[in-house]
Amino acid sequence: MGANISGGLPEFDRDGDVYSRKPRLVDLPENCVALIMTRLDPPEICRLARLNRMFRRASSADFIWESKLPSNYRVIAHKVFDEITLRKLIKKDLYAKLSRPNLFDDGTKELWIDKNTGRLCLSISSKALRITGIDDRRYWSHIPTDESRFQSVAYVQQIWWFEVGGEFEIQFPSGTYSLFFRIQLGKTSKRLGRRICNSEHIHGWDIKPVRFQLATSDNQQAVSLCYLNNNPGSWSHYHVGDFKVTNPDISTGIKFSMTQIDCTHTKGGLCIDSVLILPKECAREVIGSQ
Repeated sequence: MGANISGGLPEFDRDGDVYSRKPRLVDLPENCVALIMTRLDPPEICRLARLNRMFRRASSADFIWESKLPSNYRVIAHKVFDEITLRKLIKKDLYAKLSRPNLFDDGTKELWIDKNTGRLCLSISSKALRITGIDDRRYWSHIPTDESRFQSVAYVQQIWWFEVGGEFEIQFPSGTYSLFFRIQLGKTSKRLGRRICNSEHIHGWDIKPVRFQLATSDNQQAVSLCYLNNNPGSWSHYHVGDFKVTNPDISTGIKFSMTQIDCTHTKGGLCIDSVLILPKECAREVIGSQ
């Protein structure tokens, strides 16, 4: 295809006469090329845009990228951009910005659009969660770390009543979403350039399971019970459950929690990084890249 596109001169036979040739992609009007691009995935559009100037101009058409954005993209965009910024952005640039993580709510939350599904992805930091006893430094502390996209995690040294929760509401694009807690047993740090894990405070998580729970504003619910027995120093994503969105024009509220409130024993040595809400189809791929 590249050879046909690059050729722009007439072709001759041995007698010097111009002979007819089949139409080439480069012969198509720019608006027709743009229409073809609406049928392609964003990575394919970007590859075609590198072929020549006409393809690059065609790839900037607003209607191409509006078709790749979720139908309620304006609601999502208003979470991270002001109205003046939105008016200045062409749809191609808006898509590019929304497909990358964007911080909002004072840097405690992050959202982006998944390129494969066009659905919303969310990450909520530990600082945006309700943590019982978080202000009591005998039990909890915030630890700076470059292992979190928010540069900080909540660490519980020891506690009797363990309760972490949060909520979020937005107009989600239609589809099925999965919710995860990203947690780690032990406290990691670096010494002489090497990553080490301090596991001295880990205890209590093998006695009784942790209860993970989510509930939505349209009465969907999920509950799971898990013993926290992953390897110390390894980040794990505990799947709380899934919920389905059928109407993208209605806000869906989500409440989620992680509790272990059996006060017959203490528990500790746990880091909480964030809560992730991801399209179910791409959840494992996103988690694997973290």
